Amino acid sequence: MFSIPNSVLLVIDVQGHLAQRMHEPSVLIDRVALCIKTAKILNLPIIYTEQVPEKLGKTNPVLSQLLHGITPIEKTTFSCWESSKFIEKLRGITRQQIFVTGIEAHVCVFQTVSDLLKANYKVQVVTDAVSSRTAENKMIAFERMENLGAILTSTEMMATELIRGAGHPNFKEILGLIK
Repeated sequence: MFSIPNSVLLVIDVQGHLAQRMHEPSVLIDRVALCIKTAKILNLPIIYTEQVPEKLGKTNPVLSQLLHGITPIEKTTFSCWESSKFIEKLRGITRQQIFVTGIEAHVCVFQTVSDLLKANYKVQVVTDAVSSRTAENKMIAFERMENLGAILTSTEMMATELIRGAGHPNFKEILGLIK
């Protein structure tokens, strides 16, 4: 299981009109927001990226508000790992467990997860906080990522796995998010 001292939240490219074209876009935004709130409560580092923002637009405004004070990493490659700024930021955090959220499951998320696993990071894909334009592409991506060694999880599993029980000092705050 992942732990607070070793974990990072990665939010990949939830931006512009593309985010609204995802399968179940409101669920995606709600679940990514829940992951961000959980990470903030538990003081997890958060990294977020934007794919060619001058063309695709900036991060969704709901998420952007939650990410206030964190600078997005702009990229032109599908995989975050192919961005030197991303690698520098991740290596500077020195944590090996990464919760991955974002879009699109079968493109940027898949390629990033594949590269992170090759670089010996442990990866959990937060399935209800990841999407594609079609449900089929999303499911195929999850199958491929799992076959590569990624662990599939959900927002509630992420939150409860990190706090481990009712004795955690942030239990009530986390419970308020997921209930």
